[in-house]
Amino acid sequence: MEGKVIVVTGASGALGKVVAEIALARGARVAGVDHAPSQTAATDNRIELGGVDLSDAAAAKKAIDAAAAHFGRLDALVNIAGGFAFEMVADGNPNTWQHMYALNVLTALNASRSAVPHLVSSGAGRIVNVGAMGALQAGSGMGAYAASKAGVHRLTEALAAEWKGRITVNAVLPSTIDTPANRASMPGADFTKWVTPQELAEVILFLVSDAASAVTGALLPVSGRV
Repeated sequence: MEGKVIVVTGASGALGKVVAEIALARGARVAGVDHAPSQTAATDNRIELGGVDLSDAAAAKKAIDAAAAHFGRLDALVNIAGGFAFEMVADGNPNTWQHMYALNVLTALNASRSAVPHLVSSGAGRIVNVGAMGALQAGSGMGAYAASKAGVHRLTEALAAEWKGRITVNAVLPSTIDTPANRASMPGADFTKWVTPQELAEVILFLVSDAASAVTGALLPVSGRV
């Protein structure tokens, strides 16, 4: 991680915070991009870009370019920004499908398209997306979410093929992540089986590292103890 410049989207969320903190502790410089406002002052090794709607292509490009300008380059993009909805297909709202697509696919698409020119210049560019184990086979109430995360999987594969030899593009596929929000929504679950943000962050940062230079187009399950 030493000296690498990493953009983390969804940086104020449970996973984004951990990825940023571990990367910084290992010597990286981090630009956090999030929809939530930010009041944090920029430093030599960290900048927070808040109030960014990554589902808007122009807004995504502005944020990514600002991060690259602040640090002088960009080595990796970690696409964590996204959302979840549990809703049955038959009696659900069709707009949920559009909302999930915007939150999960468009955010990753727009950030990646914006980052590619900077990552190519790096010589060791990395993109890591967050897919989902639940997108491999959708369960009841998971239609819209699973479809959008399946879109992230296909985006990962397409980008990896298009930029092979110049940028590595991979995705991690977690099962349930152990976050306060997930615990609140599933109080009867066995939390010990879930993937912790720290465990998932370690896999993400491996894919960002030089050690993963030969890995691209991978959809890597991180299923914890489920």
